Amino acid sequence: MSHTREEKIEALGRVIDTLDILRVKCPWDAKQTNESLRPNTIEEVYELCDALINEDNANIRKELGDVLLHVLFYAKIGEEKGAFDIADVCDALNSKLIYRHPHVFGDTSVNSTDEVLQNWEELKLKEKGGNKTVLSGVPAALPAMIKADRIQEKAANVGFDWEKPEQVWEKVREELSEFEEAVGEMDAAHREEEMGDLIFSIINAARLYKINPENALEKTNRKFIKRFNYLEKKAHEAGKTLKEMTLAEMDAIWEEAKSL
Repeated sequence: MSHTREEKIEALGRVIDTLDILRVKCPWDAKQTNESLRPNTIEEVYELCDALINEDNANIRKELGDVLLHVLFYAKIGEEKGAFDIADVCDALNSKLIYRHPHVFGDTSVNSTDEVLQNWEELKLKEKGGNKTVLSGVPAALPAMIKADRIQEKAANVGFDWEKPEQVWEKVREELSEFEEAVGEMDAAHREEEMGDLIFSIINAARLYKINPENALEKTNRKFIKRFNYLEKKAHEAGKTLKEMTLAEMDAIWEEAKSL
């Protein structure tokens, strides 16, 4: 299914008109603020992420609509405050896209996506009101794994990186050894620190091998849940709880689950 540019603009306009009506006539919509909407926005983004990893087009479309509603809602609140409206949001975004893509809209030449990202970071540092330091653009509220990946990516874009991906394994082995040494100590804080360093180095390895660590871990989470649910189901069918089963019995069923 494909729509013309005019149809797309008209569809967006209808949503804006509907939101304008709801903001006046619906008690719930009328009382919403940036603060009250924020938790719902976070939830909607996670629901979109869930649909994306499942490649569920029907739900991707639905959840994109929910996220779009929140974007329009915040713009409506900004308009009511006299601060900005959705046109200002779009104009600012368009200007930023053009500025940050001089290899498309200017005379800059690039030969790879890595060069595009390097230029991107340099341009953001030059922007008025932009990032003052390389890592200042990483949101403090990001989940730790995503934040680590973004930190490493930004550092790499300004040249702070391994010359070859395979060099990272020496660092991983070093951090693993340091964690193993810390395990034998009584200092819990030191063990936690070394575990953090180990995880950080593994995330770095994932980045170097073009693997998104968040997506990779989520897929493993889902795989484990599927297999564990199978184990629990088989235990129930045998009239047992998992605590009543031996490790050998559970391992046998786990191997069955892996073959499904």
